[in-house]
Amino acid sequence: MSVPTQSRVLRLAALTVLALAISPLANAQEPPVRTIVVSGTGEASAVPDQAQVSAGVVSQAATAEAALDANTAAMERVFAALEAAGIEERNIRTSNFSVSPEYEPYRQDNPEQRRIIGYQVSNQVTAIVEEIDELGETLDALVRSGANQLNGISFSISDPKPLEQEARRAAVQDAIAKAQTLAEAAGVTLGQILSIQEGGGGYQPPGPIFMRAEALSAAPVPVAPGESTLSVSVSLTYAIQ
Repeated sequence: MSVPTQSRVLRLAALTVLALAISPLANAQEPPVRTIVVSGTGEASAVPDQAQVSAGVVSQAATAEAALDANTAAMERVFAALEAAGIEERNIRTSNFSVSPEYEPYRQDNPEQRRIIGYQVSNQVTAIVEEIDELGETLDALVRSGANQLNGISFSISDPKPLEQEARRAAVQDAIAKAQTLAEAAGVTLGQILSIQEGGGGYQPPGPIFMRAEALSAAPVPVAPGESTLSVSVSLTYAIQ
């Protein structure tokens, strides 16, 4: 290698080392981005448009076979009543089925030798009533068909997406208002939004209704679905100018 060429190579190497040394220093001198982080919560409410009913039959007999036969016959009437009430098959499912022995009363003189005196069969179904106005008639039909156990009624909204969108908009507006208040109080100017994150939300349906089957046998039941509320939370990060 000639002397001029070697000199040029040395100068390029020196410039490269100098650039590498200056680059971290330049980055270190850049001021950090100042930000404001705020959270917002939004809610939206609507009247439920469907109900879920849990009902069934409890049967007792001296033998498991007899209890099962009685329960099967009663449940066939329950399914027929649901069908007659217009409940589609896809909206009916078995939620619990059990066969259990029944023992004679506890005897203090011989607590471990209690005899089986019969059997109990329990069969529960859960049905979705898509027309709230028909709920009272459906409950009445269930009891008249032989359902002797009602575990409660819960209400819900079949399509919550529009409610979710409304709650999201309200949550963002809430966060923006908070950011503007903070910036004004701190004497700074808000820049552009750097990030938006959706946090946890919640669905608050009306509380379940519990009732005894005997209470429903007199007349169709008036029901009030109340109002369901859906909440959404968001987090916004603003740059400060």
